[in-house]
Amino acid sequence: MTASWSYVDTAPKLASLTAGLRGAPRLGVDTEAASFHRYRDRIYLLQVSSATQTALIDPLAIQDLHPVGDLLADSGIEKTFHDADYDLRVLDRDYGFRAVRLFDTRIAAQLAGEPAIGLAALLEKYAGIKLDKEHQKADWSLRPLTPPMLAYAAADTQHLLKLRDALEQRLEQLGRLAWAREEFEQLESLRWTGPAEGDSEAYVRIKGAKGLPPRSLAALRLLHHWRETVAEREDKAPFRIIGNDALVGVSRALPASAPELSQIRELPASLARRHGTALLDAVAKAQALPGSELPRLERRPRPQKDAGFDARVEKLKAARNTIAAAVGLEAGVLCGRTTLEAVARARPADRAALDRVAELRNWQREVLGAALLEALR
Repeated sequence: MTASWSYVDTAPKLASLTAGLRGAPRLGVDTEAASFHRYRDRIYLLQVSSATQTALIDPLAIQDLHPVGDLLADSGIEKTFHDADYDLRVLDRDYGFRAVRLFDTRIAAQLAGEPAIGLAALLEKYAGIKLDKEHQKADWSLRPLTPPMLAYAAADTQHLLKLRDALEQRLEQLGRLAWAREEFEQLESLRWTGPAEGDSEAYVRIKGAKGLPPRSLAALRLLHHWRETVAEREDKAPFRIIGNDALVGVSRALPASAPELSQIRELPASLARRHGTALLDAVAKAQALPGSELPRLERRPRPQKDAGFDARVEKLKAARNTIAAAVGLEAGVLCGRTTLEAVARARPADRAALDRVAELRNWQREVLGAALLEALR
């Protein structure tokens, strides 16, 4: 099989590639990570396609990727992603790269009213191309990457520009291209906001943690630390060691013996056998802590809402839902609840006041403004 892409694994190859791409008006871009497999996730492959070539860039083999950063920051080149949010955040986290002049085919599809917005579904509908999904959750940290994995990665950007053009044409037909461009501009400000490495409060953000009493919360803190230690040592994603539900279940039950451990519904028997000693040890340490050392969550007071706030939100939702049905968009795509709550909090009485609600996009004001104001009268 002859590859229809190039594999870029040296600095000279990267320099040659990026020099050739400088004249391209548009590029399709994607990244592959390995959060499903590795403890420390990072970008393990970066795909770039112009109208005439596709390159797979190996960031494990090339230390300095600044030529890629320069391409992303070049306002003379439009960069097309599908669902750019995570890609842009990890490019910021791993390299400090900032991308400008963006086109996101997922956002474009949402604003076009597409019911299925995954890349595979859109390529099949708009380009007649059927993607192989076999390697969606592949471990991209492996080297060498297999030919089927490389083909899968290349396909993610090889057809992206064709899809971009089809969706742009559809948005123009619907009179919504300006909506999309406003959304694309917002993407340029995305930055990595994930937890910092070694975050000692990460256990508190596990679902169910905030409902635990102090002694159980102490157990969860110890269990979480144990899992992080094992995951880092084995270089595995933490959930591959033991899941959050199991950790919370053990913390809630505070078992003192193997038979008690085996009765915990959230803990699979195989994990109870494999990690039983460590789990019981963490619980025992939590049980031995003096009361003064138990963690206690600070309950932040919720912002005060005036008596009519919820009623206003419901009226705004009803108005939003009516307009969404009329224009054929998902209600949340047209305007999310957080934005509606901002409008309800501001209680604008006229268009000038509505324009001061920062959470609203210009296109949302045009489409929804009159209906929102009417709902608040």
